[in-house]
Amino acid sequence: MRIITISREFGSGGRELGKRLADLLGFDYYDREIITSIAQARGLDENYVEKTLETGVWQRFPLTFHNSFGGDGMMQSAQVGLLQEQTRVVEELARSGKDFVIVGRNADVLLAEFKPFTVFVCADMDSKVRRCMERAPENEQLSYKEIEQNIKRIDKNRRQTYEMITGRRWGQADNYHITVNTGSWSVKEIAPAVAAFARRWFERCEQQEEKTGGEG
Repeated sequence: MRIITISREFGSGGRELGKRLADLLGFDYYDREIITSIAQARGLDENYVEKTLETGVWQRFPLTFHNSFGGDGMMQSAQVGLLQEQTRVVEELARSGKDFVIVGRNADVLLAEFKPFTVFVCADMDSKVRRCMERAPENEQLSYKEIEQNIKRIDKNRRQTYEMITGRRWGQADNYHITVNTGSWSVKEIAPAVAAFARRWFERCEQQEEKTGGEG
């Protein structure tokens, strides 16, 4: 089983990179599908689930990924319940035994025992704002400053959630196998190189496991 996790700054093209990697490598791809699964399991609206998981409310909760989310009454919180469900869905995907790419969801840490290839995608602010403008709905008329503020807010929430749950620093280079800067390259150009790197990384890991197993 081969798993690639994509962590990303908002507007950096991480979602596009994940989809292209999945297509190039023949892997399954999970992103919005996880929100759908959580919503169905909890009988909730998908937009509500997505917004709740992105709000950064976790900073108020004395929880970590390593505990059981209980013991202090917080288990009754809708937000904590959704976080639990997300964790369950992500881990269940890994246990399926399929090769896949997963975007976000703190999967690089949640799935550490499955030894995923971890990617962090970033870009300079101008590139991120430009990408958001290019992909915005026709009826959305946000200024550069408004988009920049949205990017900073979303990334702040992602950072707080990730660091609270995992105890690790979001975006810190040595927490990932590779960091990809999409500021001066199109994702379409970068994807084949990342796919080749990932393929070789998996092959090398599998060779090392075979050698270790043989010596045992």
